Amino acid sequence: MKYLFTLFLLALTVLSGCSADHSGTGAGASDAAGSPLRVGLVFDVGGRGDKAFNDLAYNGLAEAKNQLGVDFVYVEPGGEGGDREAALRQMAADPDVRLVIGVGLLFSEDITRIAAEFPDKHFACVDYLPQAGAVIPSNLSGMVFEEKKGSFLAGALAALTTKTGIVGFIGGMDSAIIRKFEDGFRRGVHFVNPDLEVISGFIGMTGSAFANPAKGRELALGQYGRGADIIYQAAGASGLGVMEAARETGRLVICTDCSEETLQEPMVLGSMTKAVDRAVFSLVADLQKGSFDGGRAVAYGLADRYTGMAYGEDSKQRIPAAVFRRLEALRTEILSGNIALDETAALP
Repeated sequence: MKYLFTLFLLALTVLSGCSADHSGTGAGASDAAGSPLRVGLVFDVGGRGDKAFNDLAYNGLAEAKNQLGVDFVYVEPGGEGGDREAALRQMAADPDVRLVIGVGLLFSEDITRIAAEFPDKHFACVDYLPQAGAVIPSNLSGMVFEEKKGSFLAGALAALTTKTGIVGFIGGMDSAIIRKFEDGFRRGVHFVNPDLEVISGFIGMTGSAFANPAKGRELALGQYGRGADIIYQAAGASGLGVMEAARETGRLVICTDCSEETLQEPMVLGSMTKAVDRAVFSLVADLQKGSFDGGRAVAYGLADRYTGMAYGEDSKQRIPAAVFRRLEALRTEILSGNIALDETAALP
């Protein structure tokens, strides 16, 4: 369920303090003035309940609340997220919020500009992708993941398990980062078997493409109708429609950043994981200890399994052991450099 953002409600939340569901306190969580570290989180379009990276970012802060005793507040921009800049500014203007996190590449330009305007606050952006040549302020940490490498493994999984010889890709917003997913997936498929066919589609050109399950379902039904038996989706909340199409047709889907619950769905073959929850938790823990890696894009990658593949119990039973061994061997080849994938191509 989406909670529409208004500045009035956000102001009430910030001024009155967090509710029991949104914040926490505890020993060792205080800053120099003795107050708990407070974090402000602004979701991408799709909001909570997307069963993808918005939920993962929230889970990372919830874990920081439980383990570290931090406070946090959050807000969900409405519609296509046109009010995300106002949400960021409201969080930055709150004297109690020390760290402001924007979830999603669409925040990149706004958060870069606002971080420069609030040099005494810390900022972070998940899937950070500023304009080429932009100077990253020292109080901003750009959180990036190795999508191309993880998607290569998703493509290899699809190639090793397809029965029709046709697989699909559905991305949300047609953008540089989502194109990295598509490119990595296509490379993984064709590395395993260059004769396989890959069908690609994107839901839209704006941020609303990540919050359109109906369009996701429509595109997926079209690809399944053309013979694809596995679709890899990197579409945010729109991916829920792809899963619905897989459920209807008895076909399979490889997800991105899906929840543990979603992994257990019988039509889900696996998920390319970007451990946004772990990355957010790590960032908050470092700041609480007085450390902050700002002024650059920080990669959370394959080596530490921030990026990788995850499987449900049903998939573990369905996928042959030889496939898992092959995927792990490919991961080793990527890490050694024997399989070269340029993750920085879309970064400044």
